[in-house]
Amino acid sequence: MSTARPLLRRTAQVAGGIAALGAGCLAYAALWEVDAYRLRRVYVPVLPRGARSIRVLQISDIHMTPRNIARQRWIASLAGLEPDLVVDTGDNISHPDAVGLVTGSLGRLLDLPGVFVWGSNDYYAPSFKNPLSYLVRPSNGRSPAKETLPWEDLRDAFAAAGWTDLTHARTVIEIKGVRIELRGTDDAHLGLDRYAEVAGPVDREAVDLAIAVTHAPYRRVIDAMTYDGMDLIIAGHTHGGQVCVPGYGALVTNCDLDTPRVKGLSSNSSGGRTSALHVSAGLGTSPYAPIRFACPPEATLMTLVPRR
Repeated sequence: MSTARPLLRRTAQVAGGIAALGAGCLAYAALWEVDAYRLRRVYVPVLPRGARSIRVLQISDIHMTPRNIARQRWIASLAGLEPDLVVDTGDNISHPDAVGLVTGSLGRLLDLPGVFVWGSNDYYAPSFKNPLSYLVRPSNGRSPAKETLPWEDLRDAFAAAGWTDLTHARTVIEIKGVRIELRGTDDAHLGLDRYAEVAGPVDREAVDLAIAVTHAPYRRVIDAMTYDGMDLIIAGHTHGGQVCVPGYGALVTNCDLDTPRVKGLSSNSSGGRTSALHVSAGLGTSPYAPIRFACPPEATLMTLVPRR
Protein backbone atom coordinates (compact mmCIF):
# COMPACT_ATOMS: atom_id res chain seq x y z
CA MET A 1 0.00 0.00 0.00
CA SER A 2 2.84 2.39 0.92
CA THR A 3 4.51 1.73 -2.45
CA ALA A 4 1.32 2.27 -4.42
CA ARG A 5 0.61 5.75 -3.06
CA PRO A 6 3.85 7.40 -4.32
CA LEU A 7 3.31 5.71 -7.68
CA LEU A 8 -0.19 7.12 -7.89
CA ARG A 9 1.10 10.57 -6.95
CA ARG A 10 3.80 10.43 -9.65
CA THR A 11 1.26 9.24 -12.21
CA ALA A 12 -1.06 12.11 -11.29
CA GLN A 13 1.82 14.57 -11.52
CA VAL A 14 2.80 13.31 -14.99
CA ALA A 15 -0.81 13.44 -16.16
CA GLY A 16 -1.16 16.95 -14.79
CA GLY A 17 2.04 18.02 -16.53
CA ILE A 18 0.84 16.62 -19.85
CA ALA A 19 -2.51 18.40 -19.46
CA ALA A 20 -0.76 21.67 -18.63
CA LEU A 21 1.55 21.29 -21.62
CA GLY A 22 -1.42 20.60 -23.89
CA ALA A 23 -3.29 23.63 -22.57
CA GLY A 24 -0.19 25.78 -23.07
CA CYS A 25 0.26 24.59 -26.66
CA LEU A 26 -3.40 25.26 -27.41
CA ALA A 27 -3.18 28.76 -25.98
CA TYR A 28 -0.02 29.44 -28.01
CA ALA A 29 -1.67 28.14 -31.19
CA ALA A 30 -4.90 30.09 -30.73
CA LEU A 31 -3.69 33.32 -29.15
CA TRP A 32 -0.31 33.93 -30.78
CA GLU A 33 0.72 31.84 -33.76
CA VAL A 34 -2.60 32.22 -35.60
CA ASP A 35 -1.71 35.93 -36.03
CA ALA A 36 2.08 35.54 -36.29
CA TYR A 37 2.17 36.47 -39.98
CA ARG A 38 5.34 36.12 -41.97
CA LEU A 39 6.55 36.64 -45.51
CA ARG A 40 8.12 33.61 -47.17
CA ARG A 41 10.74 34.57 -49.78
CA VAL A 42 11.80 32.10 -52.46
CA TYR A 43 13.81 32.29 -55.67
CA VAL A 44 12.49 30.31 -58.64
CA PRO A 45 14.83 29.77 -61.63
CA VAL A 46 12.31 29.69 -64.48
CA LEU A 47 13.07 32.76 -66.63
CA PRO A 48 15.03 32.79 -69.91
CA ARG A 49 18.72 33.58 -69.67
CA GLY A 50 19.37 37.29 -69.57
CA ALA A 51 15.88 38.21 -68.33
CA ARG A 52 15.42 40.61 -65.45
CA SER A 53 13.99 39.17 -62.26
CA ILE A 54 10.21 39.31 -61.75
CA ARG A 55 8.64 39.46 -58.30
CA VAL A 56 5.36 37.56 -57.80
CA LEU A 57 3.37 37.95 -54.58
CA GLN A 58 1.12 35.00 -53.75
CA ILE A 59 -1.79 35.54 -51.38
CA SER A 60 -3.90 32.56 -50.40
CA ASP A 61 -6.51 31.28 -47.94
CA ILE A 62 -7.29 34.61 -46.27
CA HIS A 63 -10.57 33.21 -44.87
CA MET A 64 -11.56 36.74 -43.91
CA THR A 65 -14.20 37.53 -41.30
CA PRO A 66 -14.98 40.88 -39.63
CA ARG A 67 -13.07 39.75 -36.52
CA ASN A 68 -9.73 39.35 -38.32
CA ILE A 69 -8.39 42.85 -37.61
CA ALA A 70 -4.71 41.82 -37.33
CA ARG A 71 -4.98 39.91 -40.60
CA GLN A 72 -6.42 42.94 -42.38
CA ARG A 73 -3.61 45.17 -41.15
CA TRP A 74 -0.87 42.72 -42.11
CA ILE A 75 -2.24 42.18 -45.62
CA ALA A 76 -2.44 45.95 -46.08
CA SER A 77 1.28 46.18 -45.32
CA LEU A 78 2.13 43.93 -48.29
CA ALA A 79 1.50 46.75 -50.77
CA GLY A 80 4.88 48.14 -49.74
CA LEU A 81 6.56 45.20 -51.47
CA GLU A 82 5.45 46.57 -54.88
CA PRO A 83 5.51 43.21 -56.69
CA ASP A 84 5.31 42.93 -60.45
CA LEU A 85 2.38 40.48 -60.28
CA VAL A 86 -0.10 39.40 -57.61
CA VAL A 87 -1.50 35.84 -57.63
CA ASP A 88 -4.52 35.11 -55.41
CA THR A 89 -5.14 31.38 -55.05
CA GLY A 90 -8.57 31.53 -53.42
CA ASP A 91 -10.44 30.95 -50.15
CA ASN A 92 -10.65 34.69 -49.60
CA ILE A 93 -13.86 34.98 -47.56
CA SER A 94 -15.45 33.06 -44.71
CA HIS A 95 -18.25 35.52 -43.90
CA PRO A 96 -20.95 37.22 -46.02
CA ASP A 97 -19.69 40.66 -44.94
CA ALA A 98 -16.05 40.04 -45.80
CA VAL A 99 -15.83 41.16 -49.44
CA GLY A 100 -15.11 44.80 -48.60
CA LEU A 101 -12.67 43.74 -45.90
CA VAL A 102 -10.65 41.72 -48.43
CA THR A 103 -10.55 44.46 -51.06
CA GLY A 104 -9.82 47.11 -48.42
CA SER A 105 -6.95 45.05 -47.03
CA LEU A 106 -5.47 44.44 -50.47
CA GLY A 107 -5.59 48.18 -51.07
CA ARG A 108 -2.88 49.34 -53.48
CA LEU A 109 -2.12 45.76 -54.52
CA LEU A 110 -5.28 45.96 -56.62
CA ASP A 111 -3.60 48.67 -58.69
CA LEU A 112 -0.95 46.16 -59.81
CA PRO A 113 -1.31 43.35 -62.38
CA GLY A 114 -3.09 40.42 -60.75
CA VAL A 115 -4.76 37.07 -61.40
CA PHE A 116 -7.02 34.92 -59.25
CA VAL A 117 -8.87 31.62 -58.93
CA TRP A 118 -11.52 30.48 -56.44
CA GLY A 119 -11.55 28.08 -53.51
CA SER A 120 -14.40 26.39 -51.70
CA ASN A 121 -14.53 29.14 -49.07
CA ASP A 122 -15.25 31.72 -51.70
CA TYR A 123 -18.38 29.85 -52.76
CA TYR A 124 -19.54 28.43 -49.42
CA ALA A 125 -19.26 29.48 -45.80
CA PRO A 126 -17.22 27.13 -43.60
CA SER A 127 -19.02 24.83 -41.19
CA PHE A 128 -17.97 22.97 -38.08
CA LYS A 129 -16.07 19.72 -38.60
CA ASN A 130 -14.41 17.35 -36.17
CA PRO A 131 -10.70 18.28 -36.50
CA LEU A 132 -9.71 14.62 -36.10
CA SER A 133 -11.62 13.78 -39.29
CA TYR A 134 -8.84 15.43 -41.33
CA LEU A 135 -6.51 12.64 -40.22
CA VAL A 136 -8.76 10.11 -41.96
CA ARG A 137 -9.68 11.80 -45.24
CA PRO A 138 -9.83 15.26 -46.90
CA SER A 139 -12.73 17.43 -45.84
CA ASN A 140 -15.88 17.42 -47.95
CA GLY A 141 -16.68 20.85 -49.36
CA ARG A 142 -19.63 19.70 -51.44
CA SER A 143 -22.47 19.77 -48.88
CA PRO A 144 -25.54 21.37 -50.51
CA ALA A 145 -26.69 22.62 -47.10
CA LYS A 146 -23.80 25.09 -46.81
CA GLU A 147 -24.45 28.83 -46.82
CA THR A 148 -23.38 30.47 -50.07
CA LEU A 149 -21.04 33.47 -49.99
CA PRO A 150 -21.04 36.59 -52.24
CA TRP A 151 -18.13 35.47 -54.38
CA GLU A 152 -19.61 37.22 -57.44
CA ASP A 153 -19.20 40.57 -55.66
CA LEU A 154 -15.56 39.80 -54.99
CA ARG A 155 -15.08 38.71 -58.60
CA ASP A 156 -16.58 41.97 -59.83
CA ALA A 157 -14.34 43.99 -57.49
CA PHE A 158 -11.22 42.16 -58.67
CA ALA A 159 -12.24 42.56 -62.32
CA ALA A 160 -12.96 46.27 -61.84
CA ALA A 161 -9.42 46.65 -60.51
CA GLY A 162 -8.06 45.00 -63.66
CA TRP A 163 -7.24 41.57 -62.23
CA THR A 164 -7.84 38.55 -64.46
CA ASP A 165 -10.06 35.62 -63.48
CA LEU A 166 -8.16 32.45 -64.45
CA THR A 167 -11.08 30.10 -63.77
CA HIS A 168 -10.73 27.77 -66.76
CA ALA A 169 -9.12 30.61 -68.67
CA ARG A 170 -5.83 31.59 -70.25
CA THR A 171 -4.18 34.95 -70.68
CA VAL A 172 -0.81 36.29 -71.82
CA ILE A 173 0.83 39.29 -70.19
CA GLU A 174 4.23 40.90 -70.61
CA ILE A 175 6.36 41.94 -67.65
CA LYS A 176 9.84 43.41 -68.11
CA GLY A 177 9.95 42.09 -71.66
CA VAL A 178 9.03 38.53 -70.63
CA ARG A 179 5.90 37.11 -72.28
CA ILE A 180 4.03 35.07 -69.66
CA GLU A 181 1.19 32.65 -70.29
CA LEU A 182 -1.10 32.16 -67.30
CA ARG A 183 -3.79 29.49 -67.10
CA GLY A 184 -5.95 28.25 -64.24
CA THR A 185 -8.76 26.02 -63.02
CA ASP A 186 -11.67 26.15 -60.63
CA ASP A 187 -11.45 24.44 -57.25
CA ALA A 188 -10.48 20.76 -57.40
CA HIS A 189 -11.49 20.29 -53.76
CA LEU A 190 -15.10 20.83 -54.83
CA GLY A 191 -14.57 18.73 -57.96
CA LEU A 192 -15.09 21.82 -60.13
CA ASP A 193 -11.78 21.56 -61.99
CA ARG A 194 -12.02 21.20 -65.76
CA TYR A 195 -8.42 21.53 -66.81
CA ALA A 196 -9.23 20.12 -70.25
CA GLU A 197 -10.74 23.52 -71.11
CA VAL A 198 -7.31 25.17 -70.92
CA ALA A 199 -5.05 22.16 -71.56
CA GLY A 200 -2.46 21.93 -74.27
CA PRO A 201 1.30 22.17 -74.76
CA VAL A 202 2.95 25.50 -74.06
CA ASP A 203 3.77 27.37 -77.28
CA ARG A 204 7.40 28.23 -76.66
CA GLU A 205 7.57 30.43 -79.74
CA ALA A 206 4.77 32.63 -78.39
CA VAL A 207 5.70 32.86 -74.70
CA ASP A 208 8.84 32.81 -72.57
CA LEU A 209 7.28 31.55 -69.35
CA ALA A 210 4.19 29.48 -68.47
CA ILE A 211 2.52 29.68 -65.04
CA ALA A 212 -0.47 27.61 -63.91
CA VAL A 213 -2.70 28.60 -61.00
CA THR A 214 -5.14 26.47 -59.01
CA HIS A 215 -6.53 26.54 -55.49
CA ALA A 216 -6.14 22.93 -54.34
CA PRO A 217 -3.04 21.01 -55.55
CA TYR A 218 -4.73 17.71 -56.34
CA ARG A 219 -2.46 15.42 -58.31
CA ARG A 220 -4.83 15.08 -61.26
CA VAL A 221 -4.58 18.83 -61.82
CA ILE A 222 -0.92 19.53 -61.18
CA ASP A 223 0.20 16.42 -63.08
CA ALA A 224 -1.76 17.54 -66.14
CA MET A 225 -0.26 21.02 -65.86
CA THR A 226 3.24 19.60 -65.61
CA TYR A 227 2.63 17.26 -68.57
CA ASP A 228 1.71 20.31 -70.67
CA GLY A 229 5.06 21.91 -69.84
CA MET A 230 4.13 24.58 -67.30
CA ASP A 231 7.24 26.09 -65.74
CA LEU A 232 5.63 27.02 -62.42
CA ILE A 233 2.46 25.85 -60.66
CA ILE A 234 1.05 27.99 -57.85
CA ALA A 235 -1.52 26.65 -55.36
CA GLY A 236 -2.83 27.05 -51.81
CA HIS A 237 -5.57 25.20 -49.85
CA THR A 238 -3.38 23.01 -47.62
CA HIS A 239 -2.79 25.61 -44.85
CA GLY A 240 0.64 23.98 -44.66
CA GLY A 241 -0.96 21.28 -42.54
CA GLN A 242 -2.08 24.01 -40.09
CA VAL A 243 -1.23 21.95 -36.99
CA CYS A 244 2.23 20.42 -37.43
CA VAL A 245 4.61 18.40 -35.30
CA PRO A 246 7.85 20.29 -34.56
CA GLY A 247 10.77 18.50 -36.15
CA TYR A 248 8.46 16.32 -38.24
CA GLY A 249 6.10 18.56 -40.14
CA ALA A 250 2.55 18.24 -41.42
CA LEU A 251 0.28 15.30 -40.75
CA VAL A 252 -2.29 16.13 -43.45
CA THR A 253 -2.64 18.13 -46.66
CA ASN A 254 -6.46 18.00 -47.04
CA CYS A 255 -5.98 16.68 -50.59
CA ASP A 256 -3.99 13.89 -52.21
CA LEU A 257 -0.69 15.79 -52.25
CA ASP A 258 2.04 14.18 -50.14
CA THR A 259 2.94 15.92 -46.88
CA PRO A 260 6.58 16.81 -47.75
CA ARG A 261 5.21 19.24 -50.37
CA VAL A 262 2.47 20.69 -48.15
CA LYS A 263 3.99 24.20 -48.27
CA GLY A 264 6.81 26.12 -49.88
CA LEU A 265 8.75 25.56 -53.07
CA SER A 266 9.23 22.03 -54.41
CA SER A 267 8.73 20.37 -57.78
CA ASN A 268 6.27 18.15 -59.59
CA SER A 269 7.06 15.58 -62.28
CA SER A 270 4.74 14.02 -64.83
CA GLY A 271 5.19 12.58 -68.31
CA GLY A 272 8.93 13.08 -68.27
CA ARG A 273 8.61 16.80 -67.45
CA THR A 274 9.16 18.70 -64.23
CA SER A 275 7.54 21.93 -63.03
CA ALA A 276 8.39 24.11 -60.06
CA LEU A 277 5.55 23.87 -57.55
CA HIS A 278 4.79 26.44 -54.87
CA VAL A 279 2.09 25.74 -52.28
CA SER A 280 1.23 28.50 -49.82
CA ALA A 281 0.49 27.73 -46.18
CA GLY A 282 -2.02 30.57 -46.40
CA LEU A 283 -2.96 33.45 -44.16
CA GLY A 284 -6.06 32.25 -42.36
CA THR A 285 -7.98 29.36 -40.91
CA SER A 286 -11.58 28.29 -40.68
CA PRO A 287 -13.32 30.38 -38.00
CA TYR A 288 -14.28 27.03 -36.43
CA ALA A 289 -10.61 26.04 -36.01
CA PRO A 290 -8.74 29.31 -35.38
CA ILE A 291 -5.42 27.73 -34.42
CA ARG A 292 -2.02 27.14 -35.99
CA PHE A 293 0.86 25.24 -34.47
CA ALA A 294 4.39 25.04 -35.89
CA CYS A 295 2.92 26.43 -39.11
CA PRO A 296 2.60 30.24 -39.01
CA PRO A 297 0.35 32.05 -41.51
CA GLU A 298 2.15 33.41 -44.54
CA ALA A 299 2.19 35.12 -47.89
CA THR A 300 5.00 34.44 -50.36
CA LEU A 301 7.17 36.72 -52.44
CA MET A 302 8.54 34.63 -55.30
CA THR A 303 11.45 36.17 -57.17
CA LEU A 304 11.59 34.59 -60.61
CA VAL A 305 15.16 34.51 -61.92
CA PRO A 306 16.84 33.09 -65.03
CA ARG A 307 17.31 29.35 -65.30
CA ARG A 308 20.72 28.10 -64.31
